[in-house]
Amino acid sequence: MSGSLEPILFSVPCRAAQAPENLARVINSDHVHGDGPFTKSASTKLVELTGSPTVLLTTSGTAALEMAVRLLGIAEGDEVILPSFTFSSGATSIVAAGGTPVFVDIEGHSGNIDPALVEAAITPKTKAISVMHYGGVPVDMEAIMALSRRHNIPVIEDNAHGLAVSTKYGRLGTIGSVAIQSFHDTKNVHCGEGGAILINDPALVEAAEIMREKGTNRSKFLRGQVDKYTWVEWGSSFLPSELNAAVLDAQLDEFDTIQERRFAIWDTYKNGLESWANENSAMLMSPADGVHAAHVFFVLMPSLEKRDALLDYLRTNGVIGTFHYVPLHSSPAGIKYGRAHGSLEKTILFSERLVRLPLWPGMSQEQVSKVVLTVQQFK
Repeated sequence: MSGSLEPILFSVPCRAAQAPENLARVINSDHVHGDGPFTKSASTKLVELTGSPTVLLTTSGTAALEMAVRLLGIAEGDEVILPSFTFSSGATSIVAAGGTPVFVDIEGHSGNIDPALVEAAITPKTKAISVMHYGGVPVDMEAIMALSRRHNIPVIEDNAHGLAVSTKYGRLGTIGSVAIQSFHDTKNVHCGEGGAILINDPALVEAAEIMREKGTNRSKFLRGQVDKYTWVEWGSSFLPSELNAAVLDAQLDEFDTIQERRFAIWDTYKNGLESWANENSAMLMSPADGVHAAHVFFVLMPSLEKRDALLDYLRTNGVIGTFHYVPLHSSPAGIKYGRAHGSLEKTILFSERLVRLPLWPGMSQEQVSKVVLTVQQFK
């Protein structure tokens, strides 16, 4: 897509050069199911990128969240605190285990959960706190982990947006007891559909292996630790095929290049739109300490009406921007299965004013410049 009758899409999946050869190797092998050489290679690369001691690939980020919730023993009648501004999987994973999602507000400018509001939502039924690092911008994990220690409540990190992000708290995904990554094709690296669970508590590793392998001790069997494998606990088919792992492995080989391009686009947006934002009472994504993953670039418009007008203007001029999550506490399923703690006014305002701009590594400089110019022309 070069110039410009074609719309600039919001997201286009990255293509890694090595992927076709990797896929051919799998197809021509006798090992297409999971836990083959590409699963091992991709998992090793993720251990190096994240710093987590144990990384297990899953079929999706949603599957990883379902594993995380069950590994922490969430069951009927238990509660898990999480932000209302997050993807539905954060809540459905809790509901699937019989628990109740308890939605709390965000701090208002990053999209991240407000730790100051979490403690008031804790009850005797609270069994976990789940946080999401929106756009790879770190939640205040010092405050969250202080709450975790004080109340003896484990933490789940939804790090779908923040692969390999280093912060003053440590690398994202290594701070809570468990964490998840998503490799959906809208993420910085992907395999179409895929994910991973990061196990930071050694006591959970064996249970995670069993859960991921349909409730069997097959992982021990493959390592030669038992002479046959059998059903030992609840589990499901959370293991991706070697085809997915082959694509992911190729993407991980190009991680640094992908991130370099995404950051270049992000910086161009930031530098090119600062004056426009000041003139139009808009707020650009401005992460504390400059830490983020270049996963999203967003603009907060002064009102819902202005947000909708900007989206319409972009679309009319060949740029596909979009909003993001509808607050879960206000959704039909959120009302049915969860409960809101407080008014969640900041979540509502953030969701109603948010505009995300196209950001994918294959964008040409011409396309990036057109996005900036089109936004600048909106008044």
